[in-house]
Amino acid sequence: MGKSMKLWRKIICIGLGILWVLPFVLMILIAFNDNNSTSFEVILDPATWTLDNFSKAWNQADFSRGFFNSTVVTTVSVFLILMLTSMAGYALGRFEFRTKKLFIVMMTGSMIVPAVFFSIPLYQLLKILQVDQSLLGLILVEVCGAHVMFVLLFMKHYQSIPDSLEESALMDGASPWQIYWRIMFPMARPVIGTVVITQTVWTWNAFLMPLILTLNNPNLRTLSVAMYAFQGENIVDWGGMMAAGCIAVIPMLVLFLLFKNFFIAGIEGAVKG
Repeated sequence: MGKSMKLWRKIICIGLGILWVLPFVLMILIAFNDNNSTSFEVILDPATWTLDNFSKAWNQADFSRGFFNSTVVTTVSVFLILMLTSMAGYALGRFEFRTKKLFIVMMTGSMIVPAVFFSIPLYQLLKILQVDQSLLGLILVEVCGAHVMFVLLFMKHYQSIPDSLEESALMDGASPWQIYWRIMFPMARPVIGTVVITQTVWTWNAFLMPLILTLNNPNLRTLSVAMYAFQGENIVDWGGMMAAGCIAVIPMLVLFLLFKNFFIAGIEGAVKG
């Protein structure tokens, strides 16, 4: 009975794995196809394979500019979000104040509000600040979002650190900032990896706000918005769109391979906490 259950578990895991990988395989096959078709009979024919779609995606859709814009927005946004959420988590995890529990409850409750509800107020605010037509506006949209999950991850991690470590640093004359920057923050590497990977993927793939902010300025388009150029009124360039998708996915795969151990450790720590 036990062996039969293990066999069925393996079969189910393999089946789910195939279902998860299948869309990526189809994306790659369509990207290498020159007939703009999604038919299995066509995309599996080696005679139709080509690299032209990748050249078209990079040049025709101005993907080089979109790649640069996405890189700038993602790099700056992730760094600022990492710093802000880490400091907020440190304050909540290591300090006590009267309204702390209420603040955590209100902050957690804000997670149920869909982000799309804030799109119009955010746009109006950026317009007032006169940054709605710049990369700075895209960065502010990402940084000023409610990154509650990251704050809670850092908070739980800092709470798990023994008080004796902080007390020893205070006795040696270290200030609260020195304790945070030199001791606490370096010890949060698993959570840092989790935040970096998760927020990078979210920012890299963001579509709604970048689309709204770049409607009148194509030079500011990010990769996700540039891909929309392959969507016509009556026809979709599937080959070009899938090639663009492949190009956009590569940096995220590299990032995950570099930080996967920290990501897994961070998630495990959050679950245990």
